[in-house]
Amino acid sequence: MVTQAEINEIIAWCEKRKAEEKKVVLVERNPFKEKIKWTMRFPIIEIDRPKEVAAKTSLVYDSTLKRLWQYYLDEWRRIDPSPF
Repeated sequence: MVTQAEINEIIAWCEKRKAEEKKVVLVERNPFKEKIKWTMRFPIIEIDRPKEVAAKTSLVYDSTLKRLWQYYLDEWRRIDPSPF
């Protein structure tokens, strides 16, 4: 189950890392895999890396849209909070 608070926490971390590093694209190890259980399947978080070249096993953050993406069932899908 994905909550909006978890999504916001990951987005805030991505924005902070991007500001610290001052790079266009970042590839980072996932620091949330122990804290947020649904992120365990993503070993890497790719920040502003085009989905066309990002690893299909990564969590991708798009800072222009402020969205998280995952590759699921042969397409990139936006991660939204669970309705339950």
